Amino acid sequence: MLTAIDLHHTYAPGAEPVLRGVDVAIAQGDFACIMGRSGSGKSTLLYALSTLLRPTSGQVHYLGRDISGLSEKERNALRGSDLAMIFQMHHLLPALTALENVLVPMLSRLRPVGAEAMARGMACLDRVGLADKARRLPGNLSGGEQQRVAIARALVCGPKVLFADEPTGSLDSATGNGIMNLLLELNAEGLTVVMVSHQPDYAALASRVITIADGRVAQSS
Repeated sequence: MLTAIDLHHTYAPGAEPVLRGVDVAIAQGDFACIMGRSGSGKSTLLYALSTLLRPTSGQVHYLGRDISGLSEKERNALRGSDLAMIFQMHHLLPALTALENVLVPMLSRLRPVGAEAMARGMACLDRVGLADKARRLPGNLSGGEQQRVAIARALVCGPKVLFADEPTGSLDSATGNGIMNLLLELNAEGLTVVMVSHQPDYAALASRVITIADGRVAQSS
């Protein structure tokens, strides 16, 4: 479903490469956890796979199509349809309600936010257990609830692949476990998940673990 071929990336001329010839294949329905020490290149790999970052060289294929050379407009369109990302920080807009935050990707695609869109947004909030808090502002939600809103926002356009960069990193253990369980449920329903984590207990729950060391794949199981 998603393949990286000989990915290299350097953030600045003369700097040390962050990715050094990475080859990775993600199958449909995988829950893949990318692990590695700080600075190993795991988040850079995630951003390259999700098209948030254009690699210095190499290719990323999605459903057989090379997407690494797409224009910014084309990459934005792909992220607004098939690919979605959640981050360690939720990045919610503080002046918008939970439901309005969930609907933001629809606004970016110039979709009219009518009754159908509102119903879809509410369905996504319900899926993450927050339908009763749709009208609350982010400041009136707990950290775990804010992250659930961010997940609902990622789901609203019906992605086929959900990328997650340390989605539990800023949460306490109990709240983080709840987020991890939600991601596992979404994966069990057919959503492909690619997650970066530094927590071995979460990696153990994934169907695949890809270990990155010094910009290369050290182990893939």
